[in-house]
Amino acid sequence: MAVDLVHADPIRTIVLWCPDWPVFAACREHGLDPDAPVALTVGGQIYACSAAARRDGVVRGLKLREAQYRSPGLALLDYDASLDVRAFEPVVRRVEETVPGVQLIRPGTLAMRARGPARYYGGEDAAARALLDTVAALDVVGARVGVADGPFAAEQAARAAGATSAGDAVGDPGESFVGIVAPGASAAFIAPLPVRLVVDARIGTLLNRLGVRTLGEFAALPEADVRRRFGAAGAFAHDRAAGREQARVLARTPPPEFEVAQEFEPPLDRIDQLAFAFRLRADEFIERMRAKRLVCTGIRVEIDDEAGGHSSRSWLHPRWFTPADVVDRVRWQLQGAGTADSALSRPIVRLRVVPERIDSTGNHEEGLWGGGPDERVHHGLTRVQSMLGHDGVVTAAIGGGRMLADRQVLVPWGDRAPERAGGGSGSGSAAPWPGSLPALAPASVFRERLPIGLLDGGGAIVTIDARGVISAKPERFALAGAAPAPVRAWAGPWPVVERWWDAEHARRVHRFQIVDDDGCAWLLVRDDEGWWAEARYD
Repeated sequence: MAVDLVHADPIRTIVLWCPDWPVFAACREHGLDPDAPVALTVGGQIYACSAAARRDGVVRGLKLREAQYRSPGLALLDYDASLDVRAFEPVVRRVEETVPGVQLIRPGTLAMRARGPARYYGGEDAAARALLDTVAALDVVGARVGVADGPFAAEQAARAAGATSAGDAVGDPGESFVGIVAPGASAAFIAPLPVRLVVDARIGTLLNRLGVRTLGEFAALPEADVRRRFGAAGAFAHDRAAGREQARVLARTPPPEFEVAQEFEPPLDRIDQLAFAFRLRADEFIERMRAKRLVCTGIRVEIDDEAGGHSSRSWLHPRWFTPADVVDRVRWQLQGAGTADSALSRPIVRLRVVPERIDSTGNHEEGLWGGGPDERVHHGLTRVQSMLGHDGVVTAAIGGGRMLADRQVLVPWGDRAPERAGGGSGSGSAAPWPGSLPALAPASVFRERLPIGLLDGGGAIVTIDARGVISAKPERFALAGAAPAPVRAWAGPWPVVERWWDAEHARRVHRFQIVDDDGCAWLLVRDDEGWWAEARYD
């Protein structure tokens, strides 16, 4: 007997949806109230915002200045996609204990087949309520559940739950955040929804010009015509709009649990005591990964204190973590600028270590002839760092900026150079810095600029006017009070203007290059205070 796979009946699906999950996760991480006006930003625009911010007129895609104008009390945070996943993982694991076979659609949204949970709990409504009770135990408020034919319709039912009046297609939301669409009624339920939910911006614009604005109107178009005009993507969207969704719930395989946590009763208020108490857990943390032939190159340490405070920080390692390295990171995060035997301002009640970067041991095996000098250097630097603290051993990196001293970045051993706006990955040196010095860069850069004198033929100091023109040809050069020496060659000046719109922090300087009598080239800077040596070309 042939089966029509194209138009097979969609499988009943349950979708759990946590509204504004990125905002909720960020507020929990930074200790903010999710009921307050809060927004997450990406690239100078609003990425997500809380319900309170939306009531003030803040919407996704809004410029930051306009968002702050509409909501003066708006709290702005940078969006962190990894935080969404990390914060939602405990919710996924708890739901899997209640309902097996869970698919993660995105952080904040889960899908599962309805048949098994409905038979176990005695109906779809009872299964939905069991899911809500599960997430409520994790202090996740406002979660909603939808049940319909297919994941798309079920998600729309979950979004509509609690927002419609009694008697609508999704039941009585005034009683609970559960929306159930009767079997076979999914197409009629989603018909009034906007067509942009299933198509991209380009197709959506074209459909609006044709007068097709709802899913029902889109579903009424001939299927063959839609496929011929919009291709496979349009045909897939047309099936969704018509309630013929063919997507199936693909249950994930739960990843192995490597994280470790320890609670302290009574709470500990000394760093050395807490580090000693956590040593066994650190050994357990590393051994779990070794048993799977894995190593950890990045961890996150989360600390909860007695007063409800939360501290979280990511740590990287130049090679891979050992138990001693894990304990060191815990100690460094606790002590800050203090000492290992100092007392904490608030006793610690819970400590949790989560792996963030895991790799196979095969990628970190030693070469045929061993590690050699690199191995000894690594162990030596790590040993010194464990005694002096996280910032006790640093490596040099090139960062972004206009002045050469700003481009010198000292990074603690094992950490990655900080990213800067506009530079992509790494140190940010690729960002556009108008007025910055092109290659080749000087070999010696003075962190503290050296005062110098640049004199003309009559012994007067060479000046630069507002139009960037020098007062006279430089003839002599004197460094830090030394005897003046002849100038062989010179070039410049080149203006460098920073923050011209900020009267308090604005800076305008001119760069100048000279070659002294010994053949050494210098990079000079002229500002309101005089001439300075910024670097030397050795």
